[in-house]
Amino acid sequence: MRPPAPPVARVLVVVPARDEERRLPRCLAALERAVALAGTPADVVVVADSCRDRTAAVAAAAGARVVQVAAGSAGAARAAGVRAALAGPTAPPAPGTHPGTDPGTDPATDPAAVWIACTDADSRVPPGWLRHQLLLAAAGADLVRGTVRLARPPARWLAAYRAGVGEDGHPHVHGANLGVRADRYLAAGGFPDLPVGEDVALVEAVAAAGGRVVATTGEPVLTSGRRSGRAPDGLSGDLRRLAALAHPRGPRPAGATTGAPG
Repeated sequence: MRPPAPPVARVLVVVPARDEERRLPRCLAALERAVALAGTPADVVVVADSCRDRTAAVAAAAGARVVQVAAGSAGAARAAGVRAALAGPTAPPAPGTHPGTDPGTDPATDPAAVWIACTDADSRVPPGWLRHQLLLAAAGADLVRGTVRLARPPARWLAAYRAGVGEDGHPHVHGANLGVRADRYLAAGGFPDLPVGEDVALVEAVAAAGGRVVATTGEPVLTSGRRSGRAPDGLSGDLRRLAALAHPRGPRPAGATTGAPG
């Protein structure tokens, strides 16, 4: 039997971004408020993936750690960010090592005591976002999958989205609102190199490995709801398809956009 997980001693927030210099400042300002309210040491890592604008400079000016990659893939970008965040100044010990088992073990680098929180550059987390995830982690969650909201959601999208939401949770998975213990993340193999669906794959892998996955409707993340999203078939693809149904000659087909994280 796996021993009880230790308290979270460190939080790593990973934000993939491609050409997001306009939206990123609001994302990082919201994260700053959430980190302050959570009261747990946290590092914010922005993964600038194949950027042609000032995304990296904007992130660095805001105090975030910047990782630059040319992956063109949401999964690869998220994985690179987690890898860099976990490495930090000192590589973490092997999964399953808990604080106190070794006098030299630092709780802040023990994967079982590290929480990885993920959001997107075009999203803004609410102030209580991190605190909510950490409370669920303290109650035994190994992975938390939350919901999103749009500022002006299409009625059909909102109805379909709400259809599966109930008192027992919801069916949705969003990279913009996801958290996982680092030891469970590592044991599941991390984010796979996929342009879309990397978040679903991680959730399924953690659950298959015996991790406790908790679906929550608390502290939903505000996301842009744009139709020109970086992932080819994510939320933006859903919105494009709904718009095409309502206005067949209006928006461009889904394949006309370039997929990337953010």
